[in-house]
Amino acid sequence: MSAATNETVFHLTQDLFPANGERQLIEGRGFSVSAFRYPSSVEGLRIENERGHVVVLPFLGQMIWEAVFDGRSLGMGNVFPYPRNGASILETYGAFAYHAGVLRNGTPGPQDTHLLHGEMPVQRMDSAYLVIGGEGEDAWLRLGGHVEYVMGFGPHYVARPSVTVKRDSGLLDVAMEVENLSAHEMELMYMLHANFDFVADATIHQPAEYSPEQTVVRQAIPGHVTPSPEFLALLEDLKTNPARMQTFSEPDLYSPEQVFYIRGLKRDENGRTRLAMELPEGGAFSVAYSPDDFPHCVRWILNDGDAQVAAFALPSTCEPEGYTAEKAKGHVRLLAPGEKQFFPVTIGLLDAAEAKTAVAAIKNFNKD
Repeated sequence: MSAATNETVFHLTQDLFPANGERQLIEGRGFSVSAFRYPSSVEGLRIENERGHVVVLPFLGQMIWEAVFDGRSLGMGNVFPYPRNGASILETYGAFAYHAGVLRNGTPGPQDTHLLHGEMPVQRMDSAYLVIGGEGEDAWLRLGGHVEYVMGFGPHYVARPSVTVKRDSGLLDVAMEVENLSAHEMELMYMLHANFDFVADATIHQPAEYSPEQTVVRQAIPGHVTPSPEFLALLEDLKTNPARMQTFSEPDLYSPEQVFYIRGLKRDENGRTRLAMELPEGGAFSVAYSPDDFPHCVRWILNDGDAQVAAFALPSTCEPEGYTAEKAKGHVRLLAPGEKQFFPVTIGLLDAAEAKTAVAAIKNFNKD
């Protein structure tokens, strides 16, 4: 423990995760943390605060598998009963949030050879740790770690993800730092892929207009979607009428998926933007970040028998059309040798009072 900062660090090792049952690691300052393994042997870390809990996979990409606050599950409906080790995110697509990228991102196009959303989602972490700090209502707990990616005559970087939970909050501070360790420039494509639950009759509030210029429906059709005449007609309508999907009053319209690019998002006095998905029973899902870090905001909505997801605000350094298309658009960043970039995002659940304040602020943005 550091007396100056009142922080305590716990380094996590494989032997802390029992084959059966759960092992409590921390109890105090308003938190409880326990370690366990899923039937797939994937390690899970359950972090409980006064509002609910999250389950993070400390050694599998540090994805947030589950988030439950105020009795509501925040994450997408899916067919995976538990996470699995695999070669790509497609083999374990059930997480509430994961780190997409970082060398390649998006759905591979015809000329691409990369995995869907890149290598980072299922990277085995080299280290994982917990830090608990603060006192009383200001107490917080952070899970972090690192993975070093190195390829002979190719990219060499270290990624440092983290998620911070506060004592009495339904919001999570999720971050990723990427450092180029190579002697050469490194290409970077990063997105925080936060997969909220699809909720019929929920309404998305954004500090941008529901106009064809600022809420742009994706016209490119990815290879995994087989378009029907009805789907193509819907795309044509959404080109001029994107406000049709501000409220999920037509839940059957999201099979196949719909994707939008949200542009021109306004910012608060701290340079951050916020989007909120207001729930019919009260409260709201929330995503807040700085557009300086993430110049693109992607919306992915899918509601069918296998997946129910309202990823209403995916902060990203690029759009999700795959490496070749994004390179042609000029959306692939370059990191100089030794350069670091930091990507912080706040995601989670607002209670009824917090949601009312947030939605009012977004509406006031739109009056300016």
